[in-house]
Amino acid sequence: MEEPTIPEFLPGTLYMLILRTLASGPLHGYAISRRIKQSSEDALAIEEGSLYPALNRMLVKGWLTAEWGLSENNRKARFYKLTEDGRKQLERESSQFDRLVRAIQLVMRSA
Repeated sequence: MEEPTIPEFLPGTLYMLILRTLASGPLHGYAISRRIKQSSEDALAIEEGSLYPALNRMLVKGWLTAEWGLSENNRKARFYKLTEDGRKQLERESSQFDRLVRAIQLVMRSA
């Protein structure tokens, strides 16, 4: 029996998922990854090699801020927080993603 495959992300989708996850409040990197995995019922797993470079790019773009703090395990961790620009970007990305999904659904229904 084959194991289920983990879907690949469309370009830009990782940013949208991170922004959406942080919309409810600041989280450290591992918690972001864990929440996305839980929210997707284990269908989406984000590797550290993708997550942390994306977080750093988002900091540079001004979509996030970061502060050092203690995790729930009393370990030093960097907590990421959405900025106002990040909230606006989330709205743009969500809207674009919805349009893309609708377009794909139209093609799939007609083909």
